[in-house]
Amino acid sequence: MDKHTDTIKLTLSAAVGYMLGGWDSMLQLLITVMAVDYTTGLAVAGIFKKSQKTENGGIQTVTGFKGLVRKVCILLLVLVVTRLEHTLGDTVFCRNTVIVFFVVNETLSVLENMGLMGVKYPDRLKTALEVLNKNNNNNATRK
Repeated sequence: MDKHTDTIKLTLSAAVGYMLGGWDSMLQLLITVMAVDYTTGLAVAGIFKKSQKTENGGIQTVTGFKGLVRKVCILLLVLVVTRLEHTLGDTVFCRNTVIVFFVVNETLSVLENMGLMGVKYPDRLKTALEVLNKNNNNNATRK
């Protein structure tokens, strides 16, 4: 039974990797940053009780689940763009552009989480985070 389970896992992993454009360094970076973001978010809520996404600053199952759903949606977008890129021809670099966008977005979230935990980082990064957060808030109110 274990051999069959391993075969199924390997087959599914290969299929998902293929559908996302291959298990290259770009996809590995995205998944790594997503995992770090989720982990630091759990630390902010679970250890430091400073989450800005819950009323009491602590962990809530629904909030954590929403975070996972967002991560899956990012991967689904990479999948759609990868399929689009294959359809248009491999000369278009849509997939990597989308991945870079989300890597930057997730990295900013990691920095925000680390700031809430009291981890110091360069002022330039802090200023960039504040500007991007302000721009995000302005764009959200326009919608």
